[in-house]
Amino acid sequence: MDATATPMDAWLILLRAPGLGPARLRRLLDRHGDAAGVLDALRRRGDEEAGEAARAWACAPDADAIAADRAWLAEPQHHLIACTDPDFPPLLRAIPGAPAALYVVGEPTRLWMPQVAVVGSRNAGAGGLATARSFARALAAAGFTVTSGLAEGIDGAAHAAALDAGGCTIAVLGTGPDQVYPRQHRELAARIGAAGALVSEFPPGTTGRPEHFPRRNRIIAGLSLGTLVVEAGIKSGSLITARYAMEQGREVFAIPGSIHNPLARGCHQLIRDGAKLTETVEELIGELAPLAGELGDHLRGRLAAAALAATAATAQSAAPQGRREDPDYARLLDALGHDPVTIDVLAQRTGLPVPSLSSMLLVLEMEGTVDSESGGRYARRAAS
Repeated sequence: MDATATPMDAWLILLRAPGLGPARLRRLLDRHGDAAGVLDALRRRGDEEAGEAARAWACAPDADAIAADRAWLAEPQHHLIACTDPDFPPLLRAIPGAPAALYVVGEPTRLWMPQVAVVGSRNAGAGGLATARSFARALAAAGFTVTSGLAEGIDGAAHAAALDAGGCTIAVLGTGPDQVYPRQHRELAARIGAAGALVSEFPPGTTGRPEHFPRRNRIIAGLSLGTLVVEAGIKSGSLITARYAMEQGREVFAIPGSIHNPLARGCHQLIRDGAKLTETVEELIGELAPLAGELGDHLRGRLAAAALAATAATAQSAAPQGRREDPDYARLLDALGHDPVTIDVLAQRTGLPVPSLSSMLLVLEMEGTVDSESGGRYARRAAS
């Protein structure tokens, strides 16, 4: 690697290398340790698995493209999360063919929140759109993040309803993170980036291509505890998302419809194939709440070391009562009630960033002041 290049530069170069898909890149990482090691091996013309095109690119990458990527990352709330990064979402890391890295617009820790994918037809009927909105609002109220693909129809309705309910939503893109498809969802995408996250495995500047959207669908399913299909024809892309979810061992839920409605046939096929016939959001939440609790335990465990390290220096002087005199902790405690709320709601109430809130909530939970609930929600512990 060039003397002036950074470890991030190595990632930016590798992610644009022709013929070096996510599965191949992950295998190279296993062999060479990190992105810099992979890049060095390619520049030495080693590791034939990479292919000649990737090795040639590693030796002479497009400097303008890499500079554009750096400029994109320099913008506020623009991130690149590599599969080797501890911030990479654990549910997605576990799937076959996981992406090598994610470009994220928004707060990366939101990818750790318990998510439900809500997907369906781009040409949904009025009833399907109303159902998607109803389920998305209820899921957001229960503390779940609604994840979808920013497409027209069911996807857009679910994203907008979650935001309107004050919840969090994540859009997985079939383009680069700086592109919006379809264009009429530009305003919606801006809202999602501010209150949730936009996610892509494609570098900035990448336009939408037909083969990108099935790849996007595996990420939608992989981020989510379960996938809900609202309306889908027999050849709908939503069925691809559902199939990925089944292959990944995740729950799939399908809403039945009229036998005369062609947009119900995909859901009926999924039910025949083992998806859970779903009529109410309570059925879905009942199935996924225990899994959301497990994910919350995983997140708290990941944050524990950092939170304890951050508080160790002040532990002797910052007794529980002293901590309550800290203005940030005081603001958090004022925002907490006895009704469970999500961390995103607390972020809105306090103005504090999500990573800081996660650590503070963990400290308060260990002190016995706060209880964590299913769906990634928190409440003050009732006095005994």
